[in-house]
Amino acid sequence: MTKPSLPELLHTAVTAVGGVERPGQVTMAEAVAQAIDDGSHLLVQAGTGTGKSLGYLVPALAHGERVVVATATLALQRQLVERDLPRTVDALHPQLRRRPEFAMLKGRSNYLCLHRLHEGVPQEEEDGLFDPFEAAAPTSKLGQDLLRLRDWSDDTETGDRDDLTPGVSDRAWAQVSVTSRECLGASKCAYGAECFAEAARERAKLADVVVTNHALLAIDAIEGAPVLPQHEVLIVDEAHELVSRVTGVATGELTPGQVNRAVRRAAKLVDEKVADQLQTAAEGFERLMELALPGRLEEIPEDLGYALMALRDAARTVISALGSTRDKSVQDEDAVRKQAMASVENVHAVAERITQGSEYDVVWYERHDRFGASLRVAPLSVSGLLREKLFAERSVVLTSATLKLGGDFNGVGASLGLPPEGTVGTEDEDVPVWKGLDVGSPFDYPKQGILYVARHLAAPGREGSRGDMMDELAELVEAAGGRTLGLFSSMRAAQAAAEELRGRLDKPILLQGEDTLGELIKNFASDPDTCLFGTLSLWQGVDVPGPNCQLVVMDRIPFPRPDDPLMSARQKAVEEAGGNGFMAVAATHAALLMAQGAGRLVRATGDRGVVAVLDPRLATARYGSYLRASLPDFWYTTDRNQVRRSLAAIDAAAKAATAKAGDAESGGAKSEGAKSDDERADETRAADV
Repeated sequence: MTKPSLPELLHTAVTAVGGVERPGQVTMAEAVAQAIDDGSHLLVQAGTGTGKSLGYLVPALAHGERVVVATATLALQRQLVERDLPRTVDALHPQLRRRPEFAMLKGRSNYLCLHRLHEGVPQEEEDGLFDPFEAAAPTSKLGQDLLRLRDWSDDTETGDRDDLTPGVSDRAWAQVSVTSRECLGASKCAYGAECFAEAARERAKLADVVVTNHALLAIDAIEGAPVLPQHEVLIVDEAHELVSRVTGVATGELTPGQVNRAVRRAAKLVDEKVADQLQTAAEGFERLMELALPGRLEEIPEDLGYALMALRDAARTVISALGSTRDKSVQDEDAVRKQAMASVENVHAVAERITQGSEYDVVWYERHDRFGASLRVAPLSVSGLLREKLFAERSVVLTSATLKLGGDFNGVGASLGLPPEGTVGTEDEDVPVWKGLDVGSPFDYPKQGILYVARHLAAPGREGSRGDMMDELAELVEAAGGRTLGLFSSMRAAQAAAEELRGRLDKPILLQGEDTLGELIKNFASDPDTCLFGTLSLWQGVDVPGPNCQLVVMDRIPFPRPDDPLMSARQKAVEEAGGNGFMAVAATHAALLMAQGAGRLVRATGDRGVVAVLDPRLATARYGSYLRASLPDFWYTTDRNQVRRSLAAIDAAAKAATAKAGDAESGGAKSEGAKSDDERADETRAADV
């Protein structure tokens, strides 16, 4: 039997999942197979609707070596493990003459901890363990959640939080889960043989395809203790998110509450003198934090330096004491000790990192209205880390609908630690070899969408209301008949717009934060009159194909805030190295977000609509062409009257289609030669555009 070709395998897989084979998908699959065979790296931009999951899964399964697939969102992880992989494996089994195994692997805190469930949570205020099941009133929401978790523990095969439906609150889950630092370890735990997290790791070791998330991939790379099994191929989906997820994992934080928690946890296990030293250091740190003003600390102030050294030294003393003393009077001492050690080690690690003062770190104060002040430290760049840890020993494929910014892949490549495309290494320097590939999209963007820039508006300032922008927004929403997703640069701007338009228009305006994101999106998708306004998570998290999202509005170009400590530090570093900091950092950040936001409009081949940017700088500024080149290739205009006519035509077509569907359901039919209203409206819009 001859070995099946890649196109044959892809065709079989696409048919099995009920999909439609796309030319871009075939091109992508062949490029992924080539990169895996060569041991090289590939950045592939595959637009919405390309079918990129099968575009990388099929060549990976055909290759036969172990592959890790890392994605940013839970939704895609579940789609891969519950839908795409089972169907693909079943379909390809006869042709491959083997059945590849697959498994999902997440961080430990995503799995139910049987020790916590049965033995209780180490209590901070007094010795012994705290039984949340006894303490929580059965009638309270927490009590009901905990009882459900106890019942679920007898039935679940995975212990994975995401398999629990409906879910439970974060507070309830915290009572029955542990972080990797708090875990006793399978060999020391009475429940080690039944541990859900350990079972997931064992399944991953045996699997041909391991599906994980960016955060666990980052932990695996940064912390040195391997979490993922050895693998020859790494595929990073939603790769535009990778740098921010890795930065998040590499960021350290100290707050007074966190330090005081470490003091309470350690106090019951070490002698009074050692505990008092940490308590005194914690009080000194807390006093300083009460006066902290938000912003970057380019140099560590002397008083903060002393406070951090005191914390570091006291935490080191406690760690030594925790390792050498035993106290049998403490119930379940190992669990109490492990939790205390995890808290104190974190305080020690962050305090030491900041006092060492690496030139590659950025340190800043943050202040939150609810949680108070925090001290944070993050890497100036993660590109070196990614280059060293991800690209050195395996073939890496990175894919997303938005990787090509300003016309090429070099901006995203640089953030990942890759040299400019086409760079060849020397005998002295081995550089990662990679290429970028844009396989396009099945959508006809120039015919399906309009990019409208409101050139006549005043440029947005840092503060103050934008009355002309509100007028423009109201007129656009009115012309569209609702059907609007409003993407705002800040929560304050989203709230102001929602309040203003609720007073002006007879349209339901949903606002992020007033309900869960899932409920808001569901309600938005179910009612064509409705608008949904919000901020960052909506720029990437909304998938509403069809006529209920026909206008996507961005209030302004989403540059990072000028006072963002990490972004401004990165921009300054690029400038000091002789580069263009604004383009490399601020413009790249904005381009990525705008590309994601504009991608909310066209989600299916029948979708029509407008992306409206209410910031004239996209048309007038020198960087505007770079940003526009990062967006889908919509028909571009600055003519406000043109756009209103087009929106009205699209709205009329959608209403006519809905009415036609209603007539069909009730047995109505139009005469064979007559044109429907939506056909005529489409013709009107085509003439307009």
